[in-house]
Amino acid sequence: MTPGDGVAPDPVAELTARLLVQVLERSPRTLTGLADDLRRTATELAPLAVALERHELVAWDAGRTGLRPGAAALRFARSGAGRRALVELALQSLRRLADESGETANLILPHPAATEAIAQIDGEHLLGATNWLGRELGLHCTAAGKVFLAFGAAELPPGELAAPAPATITDPARLERELEAVREAGYATIVDELEPGLSAVGAPVRDRDGSVIAALTVAGASLRLAPERLQLLGRLTLEQASELSSRLGTTTEPL
Repeated sequence: MTPGDGVAPDPVAELTARLLVQVLERSPRTLTGLADDLRRTATELAPLAVALERHELVAWDAGRTGLRPGAAALRFARSGAGRRALVELALQSLRRLADESGETANLILPHPAATEAIAQIDGEHLLGATNWLGRELGLHCTAAGKVFLAFGAAELPPGELAAPAPATITDPARLERELEAVREAGYATIVDELEPGLSAVGAPVRDRDGSVIAALTVAGASLRLAPERLQLLGRLTLEQASELSSRLGTTTEPL
């Protein structure tokens, strides 16, 4: 018997939970806007917002006009538990990518100035089966980084284009053309940009409101990944990233 068996829903508890979900899915939210969406009055929602604020599940912005996720909600989102939940949801897609491509598949998160792999399924080839877990890599010279730049999940820090990397893009105009191509195709590619002999593709993973929160990538030796092969893997990676996004509750249509 679970705790909810035979227990009638409590209207106040249900309304509080719905209010919290609304703020977590899209913020900042005004109390009036929340009242319209929940078909309640702002007066009814005000004490619920106060209780959620007291427990740091929501917080007001500086002008106290909009609600956003609070410190407790953000701590969970950034915690190991939150990362483990995302990895668990991603494993099915990672395994399929590795099985169908024969190459190494990764789940990668954005950081302010870098990317970080948090899950990896190795491919069948010895050449290219590098362990990327926990390594922070640049934005403009990685497939995941280009995804994050193209879809607004990260910003290029000053001076990064001058950072040493083989065949790296040093022209901002050229980089912007590449990012526009990523937005059009829905996925990013690199060839010998992070290091000689390495090619990769990456596609965005979106949360409920459509924001890009991660990327799925496939990486392998450039000698195996000719342009036609990269294009095929790009479509496969985009397909699996869209599947994972659906499991996260997004309603954004894949390209």
